[in-house]
This record gives sequence, structure tokens and C-alpha cells, in this order.
Amino acid sequence: MMEGRDDFLCGVVEGFYGRPWSMEQRKVLFQWMQRWGLNTYLYGPKDDLKHRLLWREVYSAEEEAQLKALIGEAESRALRFVYAISPGQDIVFSSSCDLTLLKRKLRQVAELGCHAFALLFDDIDHSMCQADREGFSSFAHAQVTVANEIFRFLGNPPVFLFCPTEYCSSLCTPSVSKSPYLLTIGEDLLPGISIIWTGKKVISRDLCADSLAEVQSVIRRPPLVWDNLHANDYDSRRVFLGPFKGRPPGLRAHLRGLLLNPNCEFEANFIPLHTLGSWHKEGKEERKGDEEGYGVERALSVALQDWMKELSLPLQPGRQVRSTDPKPSLSSVKSKSSDSSDNQHEAKPKTSITSSRSSGALASDEIPADPVTDQDLEAGENQVSRSSSHEKTSRRGLCSGRAPLSEAQIRLLVGLYYLPHEHGPPAQSLMQDLAWLKANCHCVSVNGNGKKTPQQKAEEWRGRAGRFLAACDDVALLHSAMVNSINRAVLYDLYPYIWDLRNTLLVAKAFICWLEGRIMSESSQLGSWKNCFHWCGASSGAELLGMEAEPWVFKGGLSGEVQMLMPVGTSRELFSHPPPLFPTCRLYNIRPFQQKDKVALYRMVHQLYQMGKGSQDATISHPDFIGDRCLGASLALCPEYSLVLEDELGVCGCAVGILDVRSFAKRCQATWLPAMRDKYPSLPRGHAATKEALLYCHDEQDYPDSQLYHFPSQLKLEALPELVDCSVSRSLITALLTALKANSSQGVFCEVQPTDGSRIEFLTKLGFLEILRGEARPREGVVLGRLL
Repeated sequence: MMEGRDDFLCGVVEGFYGRPWSMEQRKVLFQWMQRWGLNTYLYGPKDDLKHRLLWREVYSAEEEAQLKALIGEAESRALRFVYAISPGQDIVFSSSCDLTLLKRKLRQVAELGCHAFALLFDDIDHSMCQADREGFSSFAHAQVTVANEIFRFLGNPPVFLFCPTEYCSSLCTPSVSKSPYLLTIGEDLLPGISIIWTGKKVISRDLCADSLAEVQSVIRRPPLVWDNLHANDYDSRRVFLGPFKGRPPGLRAHLRGLLLNPNCEFEANFIPLHTLGSWHKEGKEERKGDEEGYGVERALSVALQDWMKELSLPLQPGRQVRSTDPKPSLSSVKSKSSDSSDNQHEAKPKTSITSSRSSGALASDEIPADPVTDQDLEAGENQVSRSSSHEKTSRRGLCSGRAPLSEAQIRLLVGLYYLPHEHGPPAQSLMQDLAWLKANCHCVSVNGNGKKTPQQKAEEWRGRAGRFLAACDDVALLHSAMVNSINRAVLYDLYPYIWDLRNTLLVAKAFICWLEGRIMSESSQLGSWKNCFHWCGASSGAELLGMEAEPWVFKGGLSGEVQMLMPVGTSRELFSHPPPLFPTCRLYNIRPFQQKDKVALYRMVHQLYQMGKGSQDATISHPDFIGDRCLGASLALCPEYSLVLEDELGVCGCAVGILDVRSFAKRCQATWLPAMRDKYPSLPRGHAATKEALLYCHDEQDYPDSQLYHFPSQLKLEALPELVDCSVSRSLITALLTALKANSSQGVFCEVQPTDGSRIEFLTKLGFLEILRGEARPREGVVLGRLL
């Protein structure tokens, strides 16, 4: 041990579930810790097999070399390296063999230069085997016996940590002060062993001196806090970029130390660890007079300025400096692209399965490769472009040139992904506006401007809607800026989260745009928005579950809360999908159909038809025919359920819906079909498929009553095939389902050609199932449906 170290242990515990960090990332972590005055690193990733599952196995020679190098790196920066082991899942406490194996493993680590250890019994079953029940009076007694034996075996090291199975107030039975387990631990554990504690909860909103004093009186020593404030391994849609908060610096007097268990994504931890360093520094310094102590906003501002410098560095995933060397072949990327019809692949960097990783030791020195490099992205999108028309080339969404994020964008990013119990200011404002717009949408319903609703209230609704839409646009611009950012390491760690939020807000924005003038009045026979259970439910996870709930009880963070304010918010399959293989910075928008869009939509479906049929149907010369057949009736008779997808080049997709197919069929028979017979009075001579197509337009579609009873609504999706980010098609469908549900549709169906396997697969992922078979099918189409 090095002399002159701070006795208060403050630093980082790599103790999350998920892929452990790479060696290169840990070296960068040690640089950060040294720079910010942190002093302790605890190695204990749950998914390192030899830390937990295969704890009995010793490290290989290669693994020893990696571990020794890591311990040496920590020592060279005056950091305590604490090696943790978690044998609790299957150890037999009474087994002399297991105890010998545990000693052998820790002796090996000690001989590599490690002087600090942790024995973890968290997240395990309280039950004991028959041999242990005969050998020990209690579960706590068994753990204490092993911990004391190991502590003595290692020579009473100055830092030896013990994590109890009851490691927070909520896990204590019946309470902290009356827990037999905790009382036994406090009484029998040797005084030189420090006990780990997380606070009132597994993820504590705050820590206070009174609750820590109660724990200290039971365990008979100051606890060491394993702080899960920024841990995100319990929710794949959440990441926490906010400052260290809710822990007054004065708590140091009640603690042995505090170690932050941070985000799984390494690059997400710059601000959490930077502000933890400020907290630690302020706690060490004695304040005089009216001098201010640790200030969260001040520490956050300093950390943001430093992070801006970090984000301006051209780093690749794994902390590689950008190389100018040619990249390897794209063959692997091509094969991935061809394996999936919608390019839904995870964008996070992947590590190869090396011999050391597969056996569960430290992640190898090999730096994770960028899953899609800049050159691969360009080559891949060019490959997509070359396979189609000139217009497709212009829509590929390739971002040329890289640039750092602006300060405003960085502040927005942090505010959107703040802390587990608290949204940042931009997220708070966004949620408040959305909840208010939801609660007051009757002001702009079909009859919203009548006697019951003052015009002033309607204008207020439109004003707040404008502010909400602007906030959604800011997130879309942030998404594009991140894809185009110079720091690719940060991009690939955070992209899945901003991608998810962008898509969720794309749906929410479309729905708010759709609401005005389209929600049915209270007297409508088809129902009203109040019949949608979750549409009139709680406005946030906190209000729904109470502030004392653990954060994982309500999934999804900001994206999840926005989702739950949508009428189809409980349908996870509509909102949760892996990011695309090729990130694109192109901006998209979904909005209600306007009559001026008709020309562009007709041109689009005509183009799609020609691409599918080729020259076989060249005899169809009328430019409106395909548009009339595919979209015309819906756009003419129920335009309120037609949504348009557009990008920076214009219209690139649409989703048209029919709320009540039965009544629509009657209106179509009375008005639309006669108009079409006048517009296309006779069948032209030509290919048989052409005649069949014209007959299709002239006939009334007939669906069985049993189908329409459960699935009264219908939808149709059309989109240009060159969309690199296919998630926007999912968002388009979701926005339409949201509109149908808001006016009380209970189910929707669509008809797909049996040869269109990619579309059937796409809809199946969104929860659609085949609902008509055999003779019940209309013509040759496959009818897919889902309940709302």
C-alpha cells in the first residue's frame, strides 16, 4: 500500500450486469479518476464468469498478465485496486473444499500485487443446503464464518469489504434495526472488515445522515456505500448522464467510503464521475465561514465544459484515436445487412469472443471494434444506392463531415437522460406539456370550438402544442448531430438511447399534430378519447407508482413515460426495437395528410407499382389509376386517418386508415365507386393482369362480420424501399394505430400479398397475426390483424 492515501474510499465500482469494460477503457477510467481526485477502483463485473459464475477457477497465464497489468496501472496512479469475488450463488459454506478453492483464487490475485479485496454475497438466495443448515445456526452465521476466515488468511488487509445479502433498508426483514441477519453480521464480523450498503433502496434517491446512523448502530461500523445512482443495467432504454446528487458532502463523517456503480456504457460516465470527484474534493476541504460546499449545478457546469472538450476528440469506440489507415473489407457488414429485411441490428460496439473472455476473466486487451465504421457506413449506403434508382441515391441519408456537438445540444442530451428518480429541465418541460395536451385535447376536438370551450383555451392548447413540437424537433436535430459527431466512441455508446427517444417522440409529435380537430365529441356513437384506458391514466411513472418505488418498476425512462401517454402505450412491440445497422442523420417527420400531398402520394405509389410489376402493366396509362386504387378512397372519404412520412427531400411514405370499415364500405359504394366507374368507364385492351386490377377497383371489398367485430379498422402502409432507417416505417404505423385507438378502435387489420414476405415479417414484429385463412380470405391476400 502507498503511504499518504486518503482513508475515505471514494471512486468507482465496476459491478454492473452486462459486458465488462475493456482494458483500454479501464486505463482511461484510471486517468479520469486520478485527474478528478478519486482514489479507489473495485473490480466486480457480474458478467465476468470467473468473478461470479466460475469463481472457483483460477486465471490462466494470459489472464494473470492482464490482471497484473491492470493492478499495476492503478497503483501507478495512486489508486487502490480492490478485487471482488462473488461465490454466493453456489458456495457450500461448510465445505472445506470450497473454502480451499476460494483461498487459492484470492492467493493468486494477491500474488499479482493486489492488497485490497471484497467478498460479495449480494443478489443470492437466502436458502442453504442441508450440510450448511447442519453446520451453521443461520445464513448470516455461515457468511460471517467464511468472511472472517478469508480475512485472516489474507493477513488482515487494510481494505477488506463485505457485501451482505441484505444490503439496503428495503431488503431488511422486518427492518434495519430488527433484522436478525444484519444484527448477526454486525456482531460477529471482524472489526477490520467494512460492510457495503446501498441506502434505503437498491437505487437510493438520496442518502441522509439519520438512516446511515441507524445502519451504523446495527452493523457496529461506518458502512461503505455502493452507490447505484447511475447504474442502468436494469433497463435497456435508460442511461444516466446527470450529476452526482442527493448525497451531502457531510455524509463522509458517517461513511467508510462511497463507490459509484455507473452506467454500463463507459462513455456515459464522464459527468457522473467528474461530479463525484467534485463532491469528494469538497468533502475533504474544511469550509470557513460562509464558504459554499458542493453545489450540484456548479459541479455540473464545470463537468459540461470539460465534456465538451472530450466530445471534440476524434475517438473511436474503445477509446481509439481515429485512424487514417484503410479499413478492412465490407464483406462482414454486407452479410449482416442481407440477413434482415429491416436492418434492425444493435448499434452498440461488440467485443469478439476471446479465450480469456469466454472463460470469464478480465476483458481482453483487444479494443472493441466500431461495429460500423465511417467508411463502412458510406460503402454500405452506397451499396444500397447502387441497387436502385437515382432518387434512391439522393435519399441514402449519408452524413458528410464530422463535427462536435454544441453546448446547447450537450445540455439537452444530459437533461433528457438525467437521473433515475428525476428528469432534467428539458425532459420535465416536455412531459409537462404532453400531459397537459393530453388532458385538455377536448378543447380542440371536432366540436371543441363550440359553446363549451372558450376560444382562449383552444389557443392555449395550440400554443403549448407548438412548444411541444419544437422540443421534439430539437431532439430530432440532436439525433442527427450525434450521428454526425466527431467522437464516435460517445456516439456508439449513446446512439441506441437517443435513437429510441427520437422514434418515440416522432410518434408523439405526429399524434399531437393529429389531435386538433380529429378527436370525436362526447356524443359520438363510436366513443371518445375518455374510453382509452391508458390515454386517461396517470401522466408519469412517478405519479403512477409513488416516489419510493425502485426505478426499474417503471420501464423506459423518458421514452417509456412518453410512450405510456399514448393510447397504445402498453404495446411494447410498437416502441422497442434494436437500432438500425446503418445510423443515418436524415431528419424525418410524420404529420396528418393535407390535400396538397395527394399528387406526391399518387406519384409515389405509381413508382412503387412500376418497380414491382415492371413493363407488364405498361398499358395502364392513366397517371391516377394506381393512386386511386391504392389510396384514393381513403384520402377522399376519411382523410383524418391518413398520415404522411416525409424527409428532407419530401414525401417518402404514408399510412392510411379506416376507423369503421363497415360504414366506410357503404360510403364507398354510394360515392367513390360510381365516381371511379365514370373516371375509368371501360377496360382497355391489354394484359390480363391489367383487367384484373381494374376490376379490383370497381368491386366492393367484402370482409366477414366475425372479422369486423374484433377488427373494425383497416390500415395500409406505403413507403419508398430506400429508407435506410426502417424504424420510421414502424413509427408511422404506430402513429396511425395511436390515432385509431384514440377514437376507440379495438382492433385493426391489413391485407398483404402472400409473396411479400418482408412486409409480413415487418408487421408480425409489430404484433400482427394472420386472422383469416382458406376460403375466408378476400381474393389471394393474407389478412393480418392485431387488437388495440
